[in-house]
Amino acid sequence: MEATNRPQALSLSRYTLLVTGVAAISFLIAWALGLRRLDTAGRWAALYGGGLAVLNAVSAYFLVVWSDRRPATVFLRAVLWGTLGRMAALLLGVAAGILALGLPRVPLVVSLLSYFFIFLVMQTTIFHRRAAIAPGGGS
Repeated sequence: MEATNRPQALSLSRYTLLVTGVAAISFLIAWALGLRRLDTAGRWAALYGGGLAVLNAVSAYFLVVWSDRRPATVFLRAVLWGTLGRMAALLLGVAAGILALGLPRVPLVVSLLSYFFIFLVMQTTIFHRRAAIAPGGGS
């Protein structure tokens, strides 16, 4: 194993730990700021929405890691079809939460969209850095 001063790409397991940690810490902050005032169903809905967002973020990163170093067409198919599949899974997850589990709509959707935005910003930053450290990827 060679020591290097170059930054390394974030592994899937570390990314999963990072996303889960951000979700847990931010949920605790939201709890302190007022989430605890919601009824039990509302708190479960917020937790469920956050969980869907975590699964979506990890799935997106998995597809990028999996398609890395494969031909560009494989990468594009994985990203484009993966996005379509993840959005369909999110829609099914939201529908299941509301219709099958009876979770309140507003806390579920607000939580899902909030975490989705947070993770989208994280992913964009990480993907940009990942591209910059790739061989021939920039400075």
